[in-house]
Amino acid sequence: MNRKLFISSLATTGAVLSTLDSWARPVEKESKPKSKIPPYLKAGDTIGVTSSASYISLAEVQPAVQLMESWGFKVEVGGTVGKKDFTYGGTDDERITELQQMLDNPNIKAIMCARGGYGMVRIIDRIDFKRFTKQPKWIIGFSDITVLHCHINSNFGITTLHSKMCNSFPSDWTKAEPIQITTIESIKQALLGEEMNYTALASASNRLGKAGGQLIGGNLSIIQNVAATKSDIETKGKILFVEDVDEYAYSIDRMFWNLKRTGKLDKLAGLIIGGFKMKPDTPGEEFGKTIYDIVLEKVKEYDYPVCFDFPVGHQRANFALKCGVKHVLEVGAAGSTLKSV
Repeated sequence: MNRKLFISSLATTGAVLSTLDSWARPVEKESKPKSKIPPYLKAGDTIGVTSSASYISLAEVQPAVQLMESWGFKVEVGGTVGKKDFTYGGTDDERITELQQMLDNPNIKAIMCARGGYGMVRIIDRIDFKRFTKQPKWIIGFSDITVLHCHINSNFGITTLHSKMCNSFPSDWTKAEPIQITTIESIKQALLGEEMNYTALASASNRLGKAGGQLIGGNLSIIQNVAATKSDIETKGKILFVEDVDEYAYSIDRMFWNLKRTGKLDKLAGLIIGGFKMKPDTPGEEFGKTIYDIVLEKVKEYDYPVCFDFPVGHQRANFALKCGVKHVLEVGAAGSTLKSV
């Protein structure tokens, strides 16, 4: 065979194989630019309240309305509050219409979801975020509202606020426990742009270390529910926080296996475990693992810091966290700190 032709053939074959190899390799998502933070609120700004998921009565939202007004904000309560369509705060169409109107209304600077429960996943794909992306505003809530946090973070890179909602405000502020007052006040601090700096008690299960990265997360069941959809989250280089309630230990274990198998745990900057109130095992069918066992088993091959018992979740110690903002997590022998930067 002609030597020149042979070398040329090898070069051509190499180029083809290189091209095929690039096609075969999975393409990693490009890192999104720095998260866009909505304008912080000032006195006189309006907060809209909508029942985007489950039903809540008008009377139940009044303590939250009154307190937010005492902070200097105006509050516009939507028509879905008090509406009931079985378990939902109105029909899907009614909830979509109201949330859309509040997203598009330039006079509303923040939207607090009245409560969680269930319902956001039914309407998320019918919401138009075009105006919202041009004029971002604060979306406030947790639990089922994790659907919104994940969707907005993944698709638009806009900061949202994971926090208590109207159904978590005490009816009598004078009788509220100190932790209730502190955590609810953290919503105001976040909306005004004040520095957010939280601490958690030391845990023997913590893995010590320091990490910086964008903070994302929310309810574990919801994060699993939106996996492989348009609302799925990208966790590479980020600090992930998770919490859940009313799940059996085996269900939590299954969800953490989902996080591991979908690659959401392997390239984290850090991991925060909030409140996990698990259902008791069925007698004779005990699962035999705690939340500490479940998590540490899934992350044993990684070396990032892990913080347990962080004050976030379905509990009174549920502080407001800015999803999409860079934070620094430091897990030490004396306790842990999380600070926005």
